[in-house]
Amino acid sequence: MDLEWFGFNWPYLWTLTVLIVDNLIRIVALFVVPRNRRPTAGMAWLLAIFALPVPGLLLFLIIGSKRLPKQREQKQEAINQLVADLAQREEKSLVTVSDDLDPAVENAVRLGRSLGAQPMLLGNTASICIDYEESIARMAAAIDEAREYVHVEFYILVHDEATDGVFTAMRNAVARGVKVRVLLDHISAVRNPGTKRTAQSLTDLGAEWAYMLPVRPWRGEYQRPDLRNHRKLLVIDGRVGFMGSQNLVDSSYNKPSNRRRGLHWRDLMVRVEGPIVLGLEAVFQGDWFLETGEFLRHLAEADFEAEKPGELDCQIVPSGPGYAGENNLQVFVALLYAARRRISITSPYFVPDGSIMNALRAATARGVDVELFVSEIGDQAVVYHAQRSYYEELLRAGVRIWMYRPPYILHSKHFTIDDTVAVVGSSNMDQRSFGLNMEISMVVHGKGFIEDLDRVNDHYRANSRELTIDEWSRQPLRSQLLDGLARLSSALQ
Repeated sequence: MDLEWFGFNWPYLWTLTVLIVDNLIRIVALFVVPRNRRPTAGMAWLLAIFALPVPGLLLFLIIGSKRLPKQREQKQEAINQLVADLAQREEKSLVTVSDDLDPAVENAVRLGRSLGAQPMLLGNTASICIDYEESIARMAAAIDEAREYVHVEFYILVHDEATDGVFTAMRNAVARGVKVRVLLDHISAVRNPGTKRTAQSLTDLGAEWAYMLPVRPWRGEYQRPDLRNHRKLLVIDGRVGFMGSQNLVDSSYNKPSNRRRGLHWRDLMVRVEGPIVLGLEAVFQGDWFLETGEFLRHLAEADFEAEKPGELDCQIVPSGPGYAGENNLQVFVALLYAARRRISITSPYFVPDGSIMNALRAATARGVDVELFVSEIGDQAVVYHAQRSYYEELLRAGVRIWMYRPPYILHSKHFTIDDTVAVVGSSNMDQRSFGLNMEISMVVHGKGFIEDLDRVNDHYRANSRELTIDEWSRQPLRSQLLDGLARLSSALQ
């Protein structure tokens, strides 16, 4: 039978069906995409879906939601309650606010506390190390002194020649009866060389270990695949802690492309002692519970009358999709508005949202000196170009931009406000760190620490060149196009 007798024309019907589906996707997207999403992110997603409805929809279904699986959310709620109980114990047993804390800074600290951070605790020491290999050696030496337990959590952890000392220290610790627990991000482990060797080494040395945010649907483990646990921390016996920006891997990340270019990473790690180590332990314990289901007892048995070895006031600020608000972003913005004289920012991936840009423009407008340290070259093309798209706006606002010279990638993440407060940790000033990554930051109040960090900034400045508006105005049209396109894509969250 000839179907065209009934008015059927298959090419026409196929075209009509495609048009209906395409437009239906666009209409539904208008209702679904903007809900509870930043306007910039919503517009970026709508542009992607309107341009390519079916591929755009598939991408949105894969990475368009920051919601964690229900079981993980329930665990996160339990951990948040544990941390809240710990914070109450700390506030009852420890002095938590210095008398000389600037009111604007104190408001930022209280904001962080209300968002899920821990209180600011007095009596801590903190020492900075910017030598990559020396940082690894210091962590290995601290593990060698462990008596009860070692808790290791790194976004990237690889057993290679550079980190062999840490693995040897962990093996020796297990041999003398110390419990060693290790967490590492699953996707980063798969993407970096040495996955199998590292897993085998952790098993052979006798550590208890687990991947963070694993994406293994065949095991029933799945969440948005571009979520990352980006934290870097180490806790020994609840007495000594390390945190900062450095991963446990060779400074070239063992990647052939990096070695061909001669690239090496430059980072900053901080060793801490005092009550604030409990904050690091709380973050580790929370992540351990999320990944293994095991509840550790170290916080419940913590000694709140322990010696307070220093004069620094410190506050641990965890952040990530498991919290209702973007803790790091809100605390960062509050501190930027507290600046009266100067702001010094170091961020390898500086792709700020509107609130950060407004805070920096407001700072320069009221006479605050603002400087930004970044790398002159990039290791991630899209992020590198997205970051560059903000340079003209920053320069015209009066921000001085220092570009750390190659072949080094300046990977440190910290900023200083005036002469009394700083923030160090794993968080970049980009939309990924604010919305998608699990991060850890530490607010530090104390003149001595700021002076040490100023010397670090002096080192950066001596090994950087300043970008000027005249130089920037001469960039080729091709670069302007790439920067603009990367800026649009950076909002896809």
